[in-house]
Amino acid sequence: MRGPFGAALWTGVFAVLLTALVSGVWSGLLVLNLMTTPAIPWSALAMAAILWALWSWMGGLWGPVQSRDARRSLLRAISLSRGTFALAVAAGICCDIALAGLWIVIGDLTRVPGNATPDFSRYPLFTVIVTLAMASISGGVSEEAGFRGYFQGTLEKSLPAPLAILICAAVMAPEHAMTQGFVLPTMAFYLLVDIMLGTSAALTKSILPGIVTHAIGLLIFFAFVWPADKTRALVAAPDPWFWIHAGQVAVFGAAGILLFLRLAKPRTA
Repeated sequence: MRGPFGAALWTGVFAVLLTALVSGVWSGLLVLNLMTTPAIPWSALAMAAILWALWSWMGGLWGPVQSRDARRSLLRAISLSRGTFALAVAAGICCDIALAGLWIVIGDLTRVPGNATPDFSRYPLFTVIVTLAMASISGGVSEEAGFRGYFQGTLEKSLPAPLAILICAAVMAPEHAMTQGFVLPTMAFYLLVDIMLGTSAALTKSILPGIVTHAIGLLIFFAFVWPADKTRALVAAPDPWFWIHAGQVAVFGAAGILLFLRLAKPRTA
């Protein structure tokens, strides 16, 4: 199948399979590592090597010579000026902080499945730190390369960027639901996450700021937000902490939007 539809179809399927494969390989390595030698986080090194091999292939550094330029173009790992890169990352981090507050507010107001994170309390601190860092990097690299690079980049060639972002987010929704549950508040939350990351890629034409933003966001959630899901209960009435998190959403969400609007303005450098 050729043409824009065929290209969108194969890059979409590729993105889904890529993220599922990376997630499955990382989970398997981590389980084996924690079962055998928990004091030595070798799984992170193994995953780093796998990610580099995938990144190099997707970016055209090796593999069939005739497709190297095409793969490099699809990846969209384009270097940006320092100012543009910093602005995009700053916008993304502000949104990360706002989204962390939003997740907590959602958990205070509605019953959602939450995220079941492993109990790391019985493992060495060094192993926990390295594991959380690699989990964040692995998720950020695979999803941005597959979805915002290959898939969304292909969609943007024949569709308006906003529509390409929404389609990409919709295709990602089932993967989120498999781990987070098919619950409307959770699905809406991840839709916002994917729209934010898709906007970064569309405005900069590069996935590099999104990888940094995505990895930092995952680290925030892995380390500070999701571990508390199992103990989070519905609030009978808004307490000070509820309003603090609501304010977090409003202040950092507005800051992120303003920075993205600034990023959207034509730049001369």
